[in-house]
Order: sequence, then structure tokens, then C-alpha cells
Amino acid sequence: MTIKRFQFNMFPVNCYVISDKTGEAAIIDAGCYYPEEEQQLKRYINDNNLNVKHLLNTHLHLDHIFGNAFLLRELGLKAKACKEDEFLLEKMPAMCRMFGFPPNAAPAELGGYIADGDKIQFGESTLEAIHVPGHSPGGMVFYNAENQCIFSGDVLFQGSIGRADLEGGNYDELLDSIATRLFTLPDETIVYPGHGEPTSIGQEKMNNPYFK
Repeated sequence: MTIKRFQFNMFPVNCYVISDKTGEAAIIDAGCYYPEEEQQLKRYINDNNLNVKHLLNTHLHLDHIFGNAFLLRELGLKAKACKEDEFLLEKMPAMCRMFGFPPNAAPAELGGYIADGDKIQFGESTLEAIHVPGHSPGGMVFYNAENQCIFSGDVLFQGSIGRADLEGGNYDELLDSIATRLFTLPDETIVYPGHGEPTSIGQEKMNNPYFK
């Protein structure tokens, strides 16, 4: 499995394009705000002849969905996310203005919902959806058991966790969700977060200050 990480500048956010030898792929959290970022993502897909089967969102905070409308327009991809986060879509324009910049596009409607335990297939690869609420009500982590990695969105970071003070957040729920849903995975599981650098489950169990 090939994992390509894009680090887009608004906030800044990690976007992942995951593909395998079949050429089929999934995009997680297309946070491309600027036109040059959109074209960078499109160019990678075209240059590698990828057939993108899924556009997935770990959650629906504005910085993780900036590119959804572009991918719908360019590739016909409708994003999928947890239904419990859908209310955040209509809040995106107001949130952009609150942070002092205009929306780059009207938020695109979801094309389907992801629930805990769902298996998302592309090529010979499978991602399992793990519901980890607390940063947002519908926070999802995507787990690939074969390659021992997760895409954690804004739930778990290197040495930190997601904030819980935004609408629908819950600090105690976030800590409990991480401890019971993620820290039960093998220690060698690589964590690819929505912001910052990769880490591992074992490293966070030992060193994350929120779990001391």
C-alpha cells in the first residue's frame, strides 16, 4: 500500500491518498483550500493513473473538507463521513468568516454515511471505520490492519489529542474513546494524524501527557 501525504497550508492539515498495486485509491480529508493545492492533488492522481473509489472524511470540521467540492466537480467523488457530523457542513461558511477568510466553495453534500465497523474497500485494500467521538460527535478513525496503520484525523496526535471545546466536543468522551478504541490496537500501529507528524499507538500509550 502506498500512502502519500499532502500538507495543505490552511490551518495546516494533512490529506492522505492511499493506493495499492491495483491502482485503486481512497482520499482521506481533502483539506486543499487554495487552487494550487487542488491542482497538486489532481496532478498526483493523474500522474499515478489512480482510480479513486472513495473520498472519506474523518470528521467534518472546515479544514478537513475544503477540497470536497473540488473533487466532486473534477472527479465526481461524493464524500462519506459519519452522519453525526453532518450538521457541521452548514456551519462551514460562518466558521470561515469567523477565522477571517472567505469560503473557497459552498460545502458539498455527503454522498453517504460511514458507521462504526464499516469496511471500506478499494483494490485489494480494506479500511475499517472506528467511531472515536469527543473531538466531534462523528469522529472516525480509519484502520488498515494489513499495514498496521490508522488515519486518526484530529482525535490523536503525536504527544497530544484533539481539542474538545468546539460544538459537539466532549473532553471526557474523547479520552475514553482513545483509551478504549485506539489504545487496544497493537503498539506497532502507525498513527497518521490530521495535523503534524506520524506517531505510533505504543509511543502514545507511553508518552502522551493526556494519559499519564
